[in-house]
Amino acid sequence: MRVKVLIVSFYYEPELGAAPSRITNLAKGLKASGADVDVLTCLPNYPKGKVFDGYRGRFSMKETIDGINVYRYWTYATVSKNPFKRVLAMTSYAVTMWSFAFKRKLIKSYDRIIVQSPPIMVSASAVMLFSKLFGKNVVLNVSDLWPGSAVELGFVREGSLTFKILSRLERFIYRNSTSIMGQSREILEHIDGMFPSKRKFLYLNLQPQTAAPVELKKRNDKIKIVYAGLFGVAQDMLSLLKSIDFVALGVEMHLYGGGNQIDEILKYISGGDKNIWYHGYVSKQQMNEELQQYDLSIIPLATHIYGAVPSKIYDLLPAGIPVLFSGGGEGARIVTENGFGLVSKHGDYVSLEKNIKVFVDMPSEEYSKYADNCLKAAVGEYSFAKQMESFCKFLGE
Repeated sequence: MRVKVLIVSFYYEPELGAAPSRITNLAKGLKASGADVDVLTCLPNYPKGKVFDGYRGRFSMKETIDGINVYRYWTYATVSKNPFKRVLAMTSYAVTMWSFAFKRKLIKSYDRIIVQSPPIMVSASAVMLFSKLFGKNVVLNVSDLWPGSAVELGFVREGSLTFKILSRLERFIYRNSTSIMGQSREILEHIDGMFPSKRKFLYLNLQPQTAAPVELKKRNDKIKIVYAGLFGVAQDMLSLLKSIDFVALGVEMHLYGGGNQIDEILKYISGGDKNIWYHGYVSKQQMNEELQQYDLSIIPLATHIYGAVPSKIYDLLPAGIPVLFSGGGEGARIVTENGFGLVSKHGDYVSLEKNIKVFVDMPSEEYSKYADNCLKAAVGEYSFAKQMESFCKFLGE
């Protein structure tokens, strides 16, 4: 039987960043595996907080991207630091998605509904709509634990009214899902402690292999380090850039992406030669090409958020770029155990500088071992294709 799947998410292409990329890869992976896939999402606005050109002035629309039907509904678009505006953005889509309920015949045709969480208000609304109202088989895709992550980031105080409400929503979505996919072992362990009988699948945020793995490349004479991603509180790249003397180390630091800290970062790097360059936003395809010129990547995790693993670890594997990981938790364990690079604790910039110096002075043969570990993992234990094959079996059970 050909499985028909609806994926419900707050993010989807053409939006940029880890969250849209994760869901887009999932949809395309299922499509390539033979499933019929539709996506229910909002009008694209991430990460700039403005609805993209070509989508403005609409409440809803349908488009087809790579053979996948994408149904979009209005949301209040913002990237404001104001908590009220952020909640308003998520709540608005949690409400407008219910307009999809009028497509009763279409909804009844789906064999599985995959619901992305967080945002927890969006996932709770989707679970209410598809599981409680339509009685559909809902698979919950958990990429972060809420409200736990909100507490660790300082957005919510444990024991507060907001925390209690979010905790009730968390239990609601777990209880009313048929099965759960989690993007780290810590996430699945947390959920298992609450609902041990739920079927669960470890679904890592891996990157599809778009081409044959690149051959091991020689390092540049002057090492080039890359950071591609968000510039926000969870990464705190501003503090890192201010603390590392890239000129003294004799290396270049190249930045791609955007976020709440980017204006301050641009102001900082404009004040003299710091061997730091900002390249703005580039498409996912272009980023894959850009990566080939770099020797190392920095992955910062400012706050150890239980269950969170930076997706950039997996993004870099097919490019064979060793990692400088600054943080702790499951991400640090993955980098260390697999020999993907070197690890330092967040805020310990002395150790991070030492790790950079280690790679600068490292013999080519030793550097190649780190790069080779990344390339082998991309087609082995951390292969997107192999994971998708296992997930399709899980989905069909």
